[in-house]
Amino acid sequence: MIERKFVAERVKEHAILEFVEGSIKNVGHSHTKMVRTPLGEKIVIFASRPGLVVGRKGENIKKLTAALKKKFNLENPQIEISEVENPNIDAKIVAERVASTLERFGSQKFKAIGHKVLQDAMSAGALGIEVRMAGKLPSARAKTWRFPAGYMKKSGQIAITGVRKAYACAQLKTGTIGIQVRIMPPDLKLPDDVEILKEARPAPVQVPEDKKPRKRAGKKKADETPAPETTDENQGPANTQ
Repeated sequence: MIERKFVAERVKEHAILEFVEGSIKNVGHSHTKMVRTPLGEKIVIFASRPGLVVGRKGENIKKLTAALKKKFNLENPQIEISEVENPNIDAKIVAERVASTLERFGSQKFKAIGHKVLQDAMSAGALGIEVRMAGKLPSARAKTWRFPAGYMKKSGQIAITGVRKAYACAQLKTGTIGIQVRIMPPDLKLPDDVEILKEARPAPVQVPEDKKPRKRAGKKKADETPAPETTDENQGPANTQ
């Protein structure tokens, strides 16, 4: 069945993307995209630090290419590195940055780390950001800490498709810390953001003097006030019987 073939290709593509994501760590990895070309499979890796992905003299790329050929039987995989323009509003990069910073400095400075991430994202133009850290921070009992800033949509279609979400884990001595990041990008169009356009009024049309309609002179109305009655002094009053 041709449907099974399409499903098998999608499953294989998903496995390749997961393998690539697990192979590169702490390089500011955003996401990976796979494109099929006539020459072979093209894998585009989006990261904030492309130099760490490539490695010294392309060593990391060579190892990754050889692993893809051996594990997934790819004939000619081509790996391309693309730099992320604004990493401060990319949810995946922010979550990875929080996790690596917690593993480096410990859980004692988790509040400073959370507020620093919020400040960087809002300065980059994000409409809103929310960072959640769950785990033993810093006490022996696990709890969830929430760091919000700006405006965040929690329901509706915008919350599903417009808000960027990412998850990461930090391995500390006290245990695993779960990190959730939600970011509303600056180019997100909200449904209640309505712009009222002013209607342009047409300019008045000037008619030349020779083409203006002439007013027709109407008849003057006669004076409707009744004339005063005149009586003859020599004539007496009329006899009325």
